[in-house]
Amino acid sequence: MSKEWIIYVIVVVAIVLIAAAIVRFLKKVRMRPLPMDEMEGHDFEYYCADLLKANGFAEAVVTKGSGDFGADILAEKDGITYAVQCKCYDKPIGVKAVQEVYAGRDYYGKMVGVVMTNQYFTQPAVDLAQKLNIMLWDRGYLDSMDKDK
Repeated sequence: MSKEWIIYVIVVVAIVLIAAAIVRFLKKVRMRPLPMDEMEGHDFEYYCADLLKANGFAEAVVTKGSGDFGADILAEKDGITYAVQCKCYDKPIGVKAVQEVYAGRDYYGKMVGVVMTNQYFTQPAVDLAQKLNIMLWDRGYLDSMDKDK
């Protein structure tokens, strides 16, 4: 082998090892436990309402526990009204949550529908949300909203 070939192989191996280390690091950071992961459903709804208030929402009211018609929180910020569905799960969030808040947004006559979760969303949920103009706020987004870290 030539000297240039050996250098090329060493560089490629180094890049692969660095990339693998970065992927492992990102997976670890992505799913590090957060306080919201330990909450029960109704506590998570109040946590989300508090996050909204701490981030400039003038109003964030938690709806009744059952029969909420697909919205756990009704909120308002800068004249824009929101219907919010909260999901505190241990697995990715699917299309059902998007469907629920879509219905809740219309039922309550709000302008924007949002799903807030301590997890991430499945690709079908992302696709449906884009089609229905529903906002998806995952664990990373909620963590960035939490100013009391």
